[in-house]
Amino acid sequence: MTTNLSADIVVIGAGICGSLLARKLALGGHSVLMLESGPRVKRAELVERYRHSPFKSDFMSPYPYSDKAPHPTFTPEPNRYIEQAGPHPFAAQYIRMLGGTSWHWAAQMWRYLPSDFRTRTLYGVGKDWPLGYDELEPYYYEAEAITGVGGSMETGSPRAKPYPMERVPASWFQQRITERLAPQFKVIDDSTARNSRSFDGRPACCGNNNCMPVCPIDAQYHGGIAAASAEQAGVQVITEAVVYRLEHDARGAIVAAHYYDWNKVSHRVSGKTFVLAANAIESSRLLLLSSSSAFPTGLANRSDQVGRNLCDHPAIGVTFDVDEPVWPGRGPVSPCSIGQFRDGDFRADHAPFRIDISNASQVAAVTRELIQDGYYGVKLEGAIRDRAARRVSIKNALEQLPDPDNRVTLGDGKDALGLPVPRIYWNVDDYVIKGTAATRRRYDGIAARLGATNVKHSKPGVFGNRQHITGTLSMGSDPAASVTDPYGRAHDHPNLYMAGTGVMPTVGTCNVTLTALALALRTADRIDAEMRHA
Repeated sequence: MTTNLSADIVVIGAGICGSLLARKLALGGHSVLMLESGPRVKRAELVERYRHSPFKSDFMSPYPYSDKAPHPTFTPEPNRYIEQAGPHPFAAQYIRMLGGTSWHWAAQMWRYLPSDFRTRTLYGVGKDWPLGYDELEPYYYEAEAITGVGGSMETGSPRAKPYPMERVPASWFQQRITERLAPQFKVIDDSTARNSRSFDGRPACCGNNNCMPVCPIDAQYHGGIAAASAEQAGVQVITEAVVYRLEHDARGAIVAAHYYDWNKVSHRVSGKTFVLAANAIESSRLLLLSSSSAFPTGLANRSDQVGRNLCDHPAIGVTFDVDEPVWPGRGPVSPCSIGQFRDGDFRADHAPFRIDISNASQVAAVTRELIQDGYYGVKLEGAIRDRAARRVSIKNALEQLPDPDNRVTLGDGKDALGLPVPRIYWNVDDYVIKGTAATRRRYDGIAARLGATNVKHSKPGVFGNRQHITGTLSMGSDPAASVTDPYGRAHDHPNLYMAGTGVMPTVGTCNVTLTALALALRTADRIDAEMRHA
């Protein structure tokens, strides 16, 4: 065993939340060490890997897989890491690599609505948060200023300051869809961390249209940039460091993190404060792996809440052909949304939802479709041009209520280091089913206003998950019903904090990264204040 690395603050997980929390604490004068289970890979290599990948529709394909720090994969065989306990598959697409999963996102940085923090009080469903929108608002802006967010002022989320970034100009596709859906459906700009001008040493968006799985020019913010900024601030980063156990003392304080390097040599890192900032699945797994005689069901788990209340946005979609060429495929893949169904008294009865209008190029999809229909030669070429110019794809972000049966546990399988893999049980309830029916009615209304033909709804009863994972480390004021307090501190361990989407009690109707990041920056302030007064 190699010992003894040490720092004031040890951060486990070098994604966007862990990295920017570590950066803030290092700028505050603290010694910070950050451990990342995956490798360090340059963006240029990822771009080349994507260009040469035969699986362009698989957003995991550019990201290197290692059996030492495995992540879910889907090509050529699906999901060889997570054990699925049913009844619905949870097709997670997270990345174990320096910078984390936001490498392959669309950079959507939405704020929650004020009502999202009080759904139990207002609508009798879900959970109330132990803090409100106003407490998080300054941290929302702090995160937006770091990442360069622009968007619509009409999202329904109050702002004390304007967006720090102007929006990326609307494409012809967005302009035509917006014009034709008005006034029945109000289309607004997505809130995104994507440069519309040179910012932070990176260029403006030039419309490559493969924001997912990787922006080829770095106009879009991602966790790799966050990790680099942490290192520039003085954070020591160790990659290929798979933390497999947290060690505690007699009073339950964490005293060390034990990790394997990729040669399975064990190392021990001691510290004063520990922050668990891996994703919602891997953080739960580590807490369960760290069981001891004092904590036989895992750390931070006296409440039996670790891994429970797993939420995502169970998504359904529709495609159709508009009655005029609208030319999707130029500009960002996710430029605009319909947000008018995110809130209302109906939330007492069925799930609210936001409708995402995709601007992704449809050439590959329609080409496969036409070849299957027997097109070839000149006829095929003309049909591709016609149909790809008119094809529209939309999907929803539909709220799922916390359910303790939806959970992460330890599976029977082992990875190459001998560590149990995660097992996931995921189901949807009637609240989601009713929200799905409401969504389909809106889809049909949208298609009708666009003169659509060839309307194809996704298969009934089949849900995609949007990779907006919350709930497994849920914060709350009651230690018997939650994992952490409102600042992300574990109820059971005085110096263990958690950051990331897992601490969020509910999933709302929008992408969750901005809220998780705002919470992480708030947690950093709390840690800083406590260490200064220790």
